[in-house]
Amino acid sequence: MTDRSLRPSDPSFVGGHRLLARLGEGGMGVVYLGRAESGALAAVKVIQAGHGDDEEFRARFRREVRAAQGVDSPWVVKVTGADPEAGQPWLATAFEPGPSLAEAVGRLGPLPPRAVRVLGKLLARALTAVHETGLVHRDVKPGNILLGADGPRLIDFGIARSPHDTALTSTDLVIGTPGFLSPEQAAGGESLSPASDVFSLGCVLAYAATGRLPFGSGAADALLYRTVHDEPDLDGVEPELAAVLLGCLAKDPDDRPTPAELDTALVEDVPSGTANWLPPEVVRMVAERSAQMLALPEIEATLAEPATATGRSRRGFLTAASTGAAVLAVGGGAAAWAALRGTHGGGSGRPAAPGWAIGVQADLSGPGKEVGQAQLQGAQLAVEQFNARRDKPFTLQLRTADDGGSTGHAATAARRLAGDDSVLAVLGSSTDLTTKAALPVYDAALLPVLTMSAGQNLYQNIRSFVRGRPLHNTVAMKLVFLWAATSAASPVGLLMDRSGGDLSWMTIQMANLVVRQYGRATHPRVVPPGTTDLRPVLDEMRSAGIQAFVYAGPLDGAIRAARGLAGFTGPKYAMEPALDARFAAEPTADGWTVLASAIGPGAASVRDFAQAFRTRSGHAPGFWAAEGYDAANLLIGRLTATGGRRPARRDLIAPLQAAKYHGITRTFAFDSKTVGTPMLATPASFVHQVRDGAFDYLGPAPDIALPLRGK
Repeated sequence: MTDRSLRPSDPSFVGGHRLLARLGEGGMGVVYLGRAESGALAAVKVIQAGHGDDEEFRARFRREVRAAQGVDSPWVVKVTGADPEAGQPWLATAFEPGPSLAEAVGRLGPLPPRAVRVLGKLLARALTAVHETGLVHRDVKPGNILLGADGPRLIDFGIARSPHDTALTSTDLVIGTPGFLSPEQAAGGESLSPASDVFSLGCVLAYAATGRLPFGSGAADALLYRTVHDEPDLDGVEPELAAVLLGCLAKDPDDRPTPAELDTALVEDVPSGTANWLPPEVVRMVAERSAQMLALPEIEATLAEPATATGRSRRGFLTAASTGAAVLAVGGGAAAWAALRGTHGGGSGRPAAPGWAIGVQADLSGPGKEVGQAQLQGAQLAVEQFNARRDKPFTLQLRTADDGGSTGHAATAARRLAGDDSVLAVLGSSTDLTTKAALPVYDAALLPVLTMSAGQNLYQNIRSFVRGRPLHNTVAMKLVFLWAATSAASPVGLLMDRSGGDLSWMTIQMANLVVRQYGRATHPRVVPPGTTDLRPVLDEMRSAGIQAFVYAGPLDGAIRAARGLAGFTGPKYAMEPALDARFAAEPTADGWTVLASAIGPGAASVRDFAQAFRTRSGHAPGFWAAEGYDAANLLIGRLTATGGRRPARRDLIAPLQAAKYHGITRTFAFDSKTVGTPMLATPASFVHQVRDGAFDYLGPAPDIALPLRGK
């Protein structure tokens, strides 16, 4: 379990609050769980000393304090104390133990319509109180909404300001969270009206009702573009609620309701002090976390307390059994639950000491089982080789969780691994959608997760996640570099099959952008999800004179595209889903080029691995097996670096994100400065071509934009 104890450098008291534990930390400072002199719990945000010397930062913090103190609403977390002039400025708020809306929906799925209406009414009242002070919150999002038994709480006024304030940030920076920004925010507008918060609240309620962002997901620029130009996706929202949300999501701020009008439009009885507005599974989550608070008075003495008969102080008992989570939005929620759960178990028996294990979550039985099974087999070989070493400091186990490629099963599979105390890190999941669905579970447990095949961009604050492969749009950029180096024929036909989700979007948007930057023409087309007859659009593209072709979509669509382009002699490209024996076996796919982040089993760097794999398994490794092998060895390297002392899960996160590892598929190094998730700083992609019913590995794709042929 993670140790959340106060460190020697931490203060014992801040502004009259006795500090009990660390809830989280970030670049700006630390959030502590504190107890005021009254006995009330508080989340105490303390800014790092260095920032106190930065007058611009201190001015922003003063503004945050004023904003939060000026709002009076039961649905806005209350400020209980602050000192922006202290050597280390601090801000305390009432502690809220409930989960965030983002965590509840991420774990349990969309809320029922009544819960969404109640949520909307109470948050509309919260915004009314915010706007009455002359402020615009500017960051209304699920992560800034905590769920309580009696209603939600809006938190975090870090970027709130009056519409007339002078910006203290760069005008080139979009402030807020992509996916929940208003069109005027997405366009970089500095002067925002309260109507901007109403649009963001509409996005929040659409997310609560469907579990999806109303303008999709993917790269930030794509999200911002769709927010400004596209209509929201409200499929599955009941008609009356959808009509209200459409009003909130109007592009013109003048066409949106005020918060008070939204409160009226959401016709629903608001429960008074009861939890019956939430579905039972969310109520249980809230109740479990609230119940933990009842035990806290027993640990009030936290200073210089002598060890008990078990050799641990009460403070140590609080923190040594906790699994903290980092937040800098004051208010508690998931961080506090993670920091305190398991602290006061009632059993007298001592559980068996956990072992050392790596978890693998993957699609092992569903439509993508070839990828998932290959990664698992590669990881198994790495673990077996490690355990065969005479100098091994511990014996390593492998735990598996099959999510079947289903988002509905992904969180369950993640909970199975997160609940196993032996599991110190996880490889997975093997698909974009299952990875996205599982990450909130791993994040709450601060369990390190490394993915090798999920290339979707995630604009979420997932602290324990590392992507060991490039994003889909980076692979698409390498595809264009390859096109430029080998043919540069244009116009390039770009077919986005929406059945492929974010992979399709990210691929075609990047390819369209980069080809045009070369000064060459494109001919982009889109087909809706579920399209089974591609011939009409392919015939139209050929009639338009395309000289090259790129398909972005699922495997079955790639096969249909190959059949529909039979006889087309220009270069033809497909993306990772086509890296499958079924595509290579299609006669019309001969000559197609597939770009992927998976290396070929015939690459020189993986030959020794391939031979060992054959010896162990009796057959050649498939695509993604070498990536699973590399991922397991990367995690093993972080575990052995502890010198044989079993680490806490959270203590592996920073070393993993700072790791540099020379694997057989690539050199792994991560850029921790990227927003959300550390990106692979060495984003190699690989070229495969179909020849005679099989894939021929051609090598890595170009890393730079090469001059066009003929120029």
